[in-house]
Amino acid sequence: MAVAARKSKAPAQPKAAAKPAKARAGKESAGKVEGALSNTPTFSKDEDLHAYREMLLIRRFEEKAGQMYGMGLIGGFCHLYIGQEAVVIGMQMASKDGDQVITGYRDHGHMLACGMELRGVMAELTGRRGGYSRGKGGSMHMFSREKNFYGGHGIVGGQVSLGTGLAFADWYRGDNTVSMTYFGDGAANQGQVYESFNMAELWKLPVVFVIENNRYAMGTSVNRASAQTDFSRRGVSFNIPGEQVDGMDVRAVREAGLRAIEHARSGKGPYILEMQTYRYRGHSMSDPAKYRSKDEVQRMREEHDPIEQVRARLVRDFKVGEDELKAIDAKVREIVNDAAEFATHDPEPDPSELYTDILLEAPRG
Repeated sequence: MAVAARKSKAPAQPKAAAKPAKARAGKESAGKVEGALSNTPTFSKDEDLHAYREMLLIRRFEEKAGQMYGMGLIGGFCHLYIGQEAVVIGMQMASKDGDQVITGYRDHGHMLACGMELRGVMAELTGRRGGYSRGKGGSMHMFSREKNFYGGHGIVGGQVSLGTGLAFADWYRGDNTVSMTYFGDGAANQGQVYESFNMAELWKLPVVFVIENNRYAMGTSVNRASAQTDFSRRGVSFNIPGEQVDGMDVRAVREAGLRAIEHARSGKGPYILEMQTYRYRGHSMSDPAKYRSKDEVQRMREEHDPIEQVRARLVRDFKVGEDELKAIDAKVREIVNDAAEFATHDPEPDPSELYTDILLEAPRG
């Protein structure tokens, strides 16, 4: 991969003030974000600016990807992360160097949060040789060992067992790292998830299971598809603690992430975080999302948007001017436009790439 990796480092983290939370037994309705975490912590100006830039970068990247998909420059499937940005940014702000990330196919935001180069990600979407998988993986299959990103995965829930395996490797090596394993509310009903829960708790593996509950899975409300809609309690039968988190507030995510990661890193085993979030677009670019009303989407945008919450705090609490915020947005758009330009004109893979990355050949001689 010839493209240099983008570097992004969060401001120094304060020590967590809250005690580890116990598994919740609440009966809140699925997707409810109000009051999911009481006593929401405050951010410093630098922390809010960092969160604002990083979330805005994901938002603008995904908007551009959607535009390029509509122009026919991106083929196959394309699942956008618009609306869910606070989840991965908050978790990355709580993590340490060396911690791993693995997720499903709604993965562009996770890649950027890990510091992967925008040009490489966008070029993979357009199937160009400068992409992270040399143009052969597309939206759903990108990896970066350098950035400890172990892939978006196309098999629903399949990454959960792989993320548990990463945690087993962490435990075996004793390197004090944690696997952050992301999956959605739909994947939470898959059988391999519970096999992974059992092994993770049995062996006290350092893994945080992050359930991104965006309410609709592939297009069915959680209330119609799940008997237990409090996903933080999915590990109760395995004695895995969990909690519900306002996944639209990056401060709440970071605070819960600090607790969960410390729990896993200290040898106490896995932890479940149910991030109550919301995606503004359909399941994929081909989904008209007729299973929900436009008024519902608009209400979430107006009342709970993760980026607008931070923007409002920057203006209100830290007196950040509109000119500074516009300059941040302009810089982000410049970076995204550069990635789109690269991904549009970078050459396609040579036909010989059809025969690479197929098998591991034994050394000769």
